[in-house]
Amino acid sequence: MSAQSAEKLTATPEFSLKTIIAPLLAVMIGMIMVLLDTTIMNVAIPSLQKYFNSSLKTIQWTITGYTLALATIIPLAGWMTDKFGAKRIFLITITLFTIGSVLCALAQTPEQLVLFRIIQGLGGGMVAPIGMAMSFKMAPPEKRGAVMGMLGLPMLIAPATGPLLSGWLIGIASWHWIFLINLPIGIAAVIVGLKFLPNQQRGKAPALDILGIIIAPIAFSMLTYGVSEGGRGWNSTGALTGLIVGGVALLLFIFVELRHKQPLLELRAFKSSEFTLGIIINWALQASMIGTILLNPLFQQGVLGRTPLLSAAISLPISLGGLLFTPFSGRLSDKIGARPLVFSGLSMMSIALFLLSGVNLNTGVITLMIPLFMVGCGMALSMMPLNAHILKSAPRELVSRVTPLTSASLQVVNSFAIAALTGHLSSRIRDRMAEAGNHAEIPKISALAFGDTFLIIACIATGGAILSLILRKPRIK
Repeated sequence: MSAQSAEKLTATPEFSLKTIIAPLLAVMIGMIMVLLDTTIMNVAIPSLQKYFNSSLKTIQWTITGYTLALATIIPLAGWMTDKFGAKRIFLITITLFTIGSVLCALAQTPEQLVLFRIIQGLGGGMVAPIGMAMSFKMAPPEKRGAVMGMLGLPMLIAPATGPLLSGWLIGIASWHWIFLINLPIGIAAVIVGLKFLPNQQRGKAPALDILGIIIAPIAFSMLTYGVSEGGRGWNSTGALTGLIVGGVALLLFIFVELRHKQPLLELRAFKSSEFTLGIIINWALQASMIGTILLNPLFQQGVLGRTPLLSAAISLPISLGGLLFTPFSGRLSDKIGARPLVFSGLSMMSIALFLLSGVNLNTGVITLMIPLFMVGCGMALSMMPLNAHILKSAPRELVSRVTPLTSASLQVVNSFAIAALTGHLSSRIRDRMAEAGNHAEIPKISALAFGDTFLIIACIATGGAILSLILRKPRIK
């Protein structure tokens, strides 16, 4: 055999994206299924209220329970993959999410639906982080940008199409189908994953933070319950119980995490003041975004009487604004820094939300679509630069542990925001009804209460915009 022939046999074959299309497809199918469920529920809430003859306060826990489950399970993704293997855990989580989806469709009471949504969240929380980590390892360093770009497609398309798909399914069938649609998608993801996902080398699993795993859900769920009950009155038994038990559990959780060598959430990252500032601004951004996405379909369907599909179509500008600005914001922040983009984005959202605070029974389609488009644009301008800034601001030795912390904290903020805003909305409706007395016009009163709640969200966004003015460029470490 000639030397040239031997060299050909021993040479490493040139990498091509085509060689990993099949395993990437398995990851993308799983991510699409989970990401659809982040927005597909918002349009369905009014239909669920009618079907179960239940209050908004109860039904909102179908979203709150899901986000709390995500927050609980996300930090375990790294440990689970090191302990049992990425492929195995990815397929198990897809299966659990699919089973949870079918159970949701079979729910007979709101309490059952909340429980089954928690099962969904426990499965769905690990799909994206494990899928992205697997994809990252499948490609050589010089091709990882292209691979991450491909994974960005479901991250952009799924949340944008979720409300439209939900509105269409509810219109032609029933709310059950927003969950049943996950069954064929989940089966496809498992089949493709079994056949094409590689068995990647495991890392050494660190010591598991058992106390953190036990205390965190107690702290976050009880605080969320307390905030939710605060809508009835902050002196109520439910509010006081939730806030006191949750507050004590949170203090205990912080104490445990700071003393643990390998904690569930790396709270020591907060020793960087710039990191802490970035996280607080990100919480304001997230609360403003989730509040708008939640209240808009409720207002359109519950007050203006629009169909789920029409309310979803009118909400589409949020996603269009996001799709328009997301590709540019990250690259632009590399040139001019995060501060001008975050300030511009949150300022745009603040203006839009102040406009939405004036909603009434005569609010037209264009009057809603323009501010919603502004919210989407502002969200996209702010989000990528702010996330990059947070990672750059984290203490160097803790950078690898920051992503679970930020992801989990955002899910907790989502649950707090949903509970607080729905509680405030219910409270404002009740207070305005009492003020109007016997002459109360329920649709008019409800519209005013929605305006009051949008005003609260506008103030949160404005607070984030003001704080963004003191962002500094992170020091090169």
